[in-house]
Amino acid sequence: MADRLYVSNKNETVRMFESDFMEFFSRVHPVIPLALYLPVVGYMLYVSLWRRQLSFVAVAALFLLGILLWTLIEYLIHRYIFHYEPKTRWGKQLHFVIHGVHHDYPNDARRLVMPPAISIPLAFLFFGLFFLIFGSLAPAVFAGLVFGYLCYDMLHYATHHLAMKSGVWLWLKQYHLRHHFKDDHVGYGISSPLWDYVFRTTRK
Repeated sequence: MADRLYVSNKNETVRMFESDFMEFFSRVHPVIPLALYLPVVGYMLYVSLWRRQLSFVAVAALFLLGILLWTLIEYLIHRYIFHYEPKTRWGKQLHFVIHGVHHDYPNDARRLVMPPAISIPLAFLFFGLFFLIFGSLAPAVFAGLVFGYLCYDMLHYATHHLAMKSGVWLWLKQYHLRHHFKDDHVGYGISSPLWDYVFRTTRK
């Protein structure tokens, strides 16, 4: 099994920046996304239920839509941005910072979740887009998107550093580790393989 080839070593790391300031912000404890974004999810649900006065069923449906949209965004970003193969030297350096470092040092426990310096601007960007698309329904959909993102970050950390010895958890762990250690051109879904099946990237 792919996970048997993987030996977790949380101390495996590499310095990416000469600047101590930049280097500090390139490392993130896995609890940070939870501390930042669980309150956002709660507040967006509060706005939807008590200020927008949407029904519980409507909010639940919009929340699930947000999760579904996250799985698609996760797939597209991983496939077309994280695994884009640049030709220029500058492009290769940028790619290493964005995702290449994770494939070269997959055990680095402080580089398994997205740094807030990237996730916060993206959160504002997506909320703005959702507001334009969904109007007053945006908070409920955005809550689902953010919750889906948190599931992605936590599952990504878990697949690399927790046992996950049975059931769907073991299957997800093996699915992602095959992406790392067998073929990184397939298996782009981490929190869900749904879009790998839709776009036929489960295997070659």
